This record gives sequence, structure tokens and C-alpha cells, in this order.
Amino acid sequence: MSPDLAARMGLEPGTRAVIVNADDFGMCRAANRAVADLLLAGHVDSATVMVPCAWAPDALAFAAAHPQLDVGVHLVLTSEWTRYRWRPLTGTGTSLVDAAGFFPVDVATVERAARAEDVAAELAAQLDAALAAGVDVTHLDNHMGSVYGLETGRTFLPQVFELAARHGLPFRLPRTIEGMGLPDALQPVLDEATAAADALGVVLPDRLWTHPFALAGAGTPEEEDYADVKAGFLDLLRRVPAGVTEIYLHPMLDDDELGDVVDHSAAKRGFENRLLRDPDVAAVIASEGLVRVGWRDLRAVQRGERADAAAVR
Repeated sequence: MSPDLAARMGLEPGTRAVIVNADDFGMCRAANRAVADLLLAGHVDSATVMVPCAWAPDALAFAAAHPQLDVGVHLVLTSEWTRYRWRPLTGTGTSLVDAAGFFPVDVATVERAARAEDVAAELAAQLDAALAAGVDVTHLDNHMGSVYGLETGRTFLPQVFELAARHGLPFRLPRTIEGMGLPDALQPVLDEATAAADALGVVLPDRLWTHPFALAGAGTPEEEDYADVKAGFLDLLRRVPAGVTEIYLHPMLDDDELGDVVDHSAAKRGFENRLLRDPDVAAVIASEGLVRVGWRDLRAVQRGERADAAAVR
């Protein structure tokens, strides 16, 4: 756990604080329609925009028009779908593209082929584009974990930390692998990375949780339904420990557009959109005493803008 992050945010000892974040804002219209409504209704605490994607201008315009909402940048180095893809803002003459001129489909390719200077330039361009659109960017995170070094051990976290420190932005990197289903051997690597962030003053959450990306048993008679997904998510909420935990989901409308865009998991995206609006989810958050906070609160800690009194949602 971070050195008293909850206390630095003005929270009582033992507080179980959560940030519910919607990833992939701007990826497509189905994402934007779901995430914008969830933000306005207060069902999620924040979202992050995939700036290189075709529907990012719409998401950025929404964020600029609603500066009270927490919206960050979902730093992108991959483009994973077959029929719908996106390219670097810095152009196709770099080490960040595949033979077709798009970001690679997988993280391992990025880790093997990308030059550090190209990564730094592209990530800065994505943040600069959001700022230029008038967004009061609250935080940074990363699409598909392409900067963490989980596939080959080659990490781009130094480039991310420099960018985050320069702009006074917190970053999604957990301090513990607790609850993530990762090998214990990764904890020492994570400790080294979090120490580097601390040295630059980049604020990190204590932990990062989600539930499986795809539906269990997809395409079989045992495919899980909404009730199964909901039960798993409610159990996750009940297990949140003390500290600051970000819980990230990918809510979208399960419509014809999403079906054309993604190769799989459209139903799960629709379930997550429904889940975040479900009154039973709000009831469990309340009954468990979970305190809703936002990335703006972590940014305030990093920038020294206030000493206490994190806003409770």
C-alpha cells in the first residue's frame, strides 16, 4: 500500500475507497453512448479516452463540455481488433506500427519492436491532443497493459512516469498484485516500478481490480449469463479491502455497431453497461461502506492542491 494515500486524501483509517473507471471511451460510438450516460448519472467515477480512435473527438468534446467529470487518457500502443483498427498520432514512419501501418494487435510485438523514443513521443502526443481539445485530464492509464512489460519484461514505464510527472497526473499502476490473479514473482518487479513512480512524485492507487474480460464458456451451452456476471461482480465489491482500489470495466452498448467492431465479448460489454446501472450494485457499495472517490482526488494529492477532504461521491 502507498505511504498513507488514503490519509493524504483526507479519508479515515481503514476506509475502503473505490474508483469505478470506464475504459475505452472514444473507441467507438457504442462506447461513447454508454460511458457518457454512466458518467453523467454518477454510475462511474471516471473514464479514460483512447485518443487515436475514430470516435475520440466525440468523447473529448464531451469531456471538455463537462469539466466537472473525471476523464483521463487511456494511453494506446495496440490495436487489437480485426475489422476496426487505429494508427499512431505520430504517423506510420516509426517503430510503433505493423506492416499495414496500424498499431500492433498484441502487446508482445510492442515490447519487442517499439523504440523507447517513439513510445515517449506517441504517448505525449496522445495526452497533448486531449489537452488541446480542452479536457481537464485527471489521470493516465494504459490500454491492454502495453507499457508494463508483462509479456517480455521490457517496460515503457519510465516514459510514462516522466510524462505523468511533467503534467502532474496520477497513473494506473497498482502497488500490489493482490486480487489480480498474477504470479507472486511479479511483486518484486512491481515494487521496483512503484519505487520509481514514488521518486518522481507520481501518485498511484493501492490496487487495481477487474473481472474477466470475456464471458466464461463463451459460445457453449455453459456460457455465463447476466446473473452470473452480476454475482461475480458483487462478490468482487464485497472483497475490496482498505485503501484505494480502482475497479475498471468496459461498458458499451451491445448494438450492431459494436458487433461489427469487435471480434468477441460484445455481450460482456453490454452486460457491464447494464451492471453499472443495476441498483443492486449501488446497494452493495452502500451496505459494504465503500467510499467512492475519483482520480481528481489523487491528482489533487499529487499537485498539492489540498491537504484533505477527498470528495465522497
